[in-house]
Amino acid sequence: MKLLRHLAAALPLAAFLAAAPLQAREVEHALGTTEVPEAPQRVVVLTNEGTEALLALGVVPVGAANSWNGDPWWDHITDQMGEATPVGTESAVNLELVAALQPDLILGNAQRHEEIYPQLSAIAPTVVSKELRGDWQVNFNLYAEALGREEEGKAAIADYEARVQALRDDLGEALNEKVSVIRFLPGQIRIYQLDSFSGVLLQDIGFDRPENQKVDAFAIRTGKESIPDMDGDRIFHFTYDNGDGEGDALANEVLEDPLWQSLSAVQSGRVHAVSDAIWNTAGGILAARLMLEDIARIYGVE
Repeated sequence: MKLLRHLAAALPLAAFLAAAPLQAREVEHALGTTEVPEAPQRVVVLTNEGTEALLALGVVPVGAANSWNGDPWWDHITDQMGEATPVGTESAVNLELVAALQPDLILGNAQRHEEIYPQLSAIAPTVVSKELRGDWQVNFNLYAEALGREEEGKAAIADYEARVQALRDDLGEALNEKVSVIRFLPGQIRIYQLDSFSGVLLQDIGFDRPENQKVDAFAIRTGKESIPDMDGDRIFHFTYDNGDGEGDALANEVLEDPLWQSLSAVQSGRVHAVSDAIWNTAGGILAARLMLEDIARIYGVE
């Protein structure tokens, strides 16, 4: 309550916009229905994938959640972010920074921001997506609606689908490969399944997956004992390291393990280290486009 009083006192304009937006539209989202301005001008976005959606829709946010391993942004979006202010990570938003930007719209996510939704809503109209995994298009379409840019959103999705179709046509029989997706993190290995960012894109393209990954779930969390379960006709792997070197150390330990070296994909030279940001953590439409480019390059169909 103290924080709410502080925000309201410091930013009467933001409070006014939240209470009585001009030319408002109603947008249904994960935590209710919110009246948003017809054409929001000062948008704060609190997820990495949401930031990518805004940029693809032609909107540079006034504030955004820091890219997880960026300084403060992922390399692939830095040039597009202009004067945007970093407002903390997705999991640790600085509410005072958000309020100081006097946004007329905030975009968040229920998995990350349900607990602070009342505070966010006191600053500005807030629209919240439901999940942060799987089909990125669900959140993208919600953000496009909140921004009043549905037509731009449809055009961006059509462009993505055209890129997917072109790649699918070029890959041909290579789509019969069972591709395995592995992620190394500090103290943990994940075998990714269909309801993940990379899983959705691979399914869009038409790739087959190993049986333990051809499951409508997120991932199997495991360790080195499950190395035999990580095999496929081809393996894509990526590493998330939080700066202390533990993720990289685990990746190196696994890649040098005799069990890993015995996998059929390793034996046939079909193992590829790819970007964690592009294949998983950024999670938005710009990363999706870059992941398609990675696959085209790896398969030699650029």
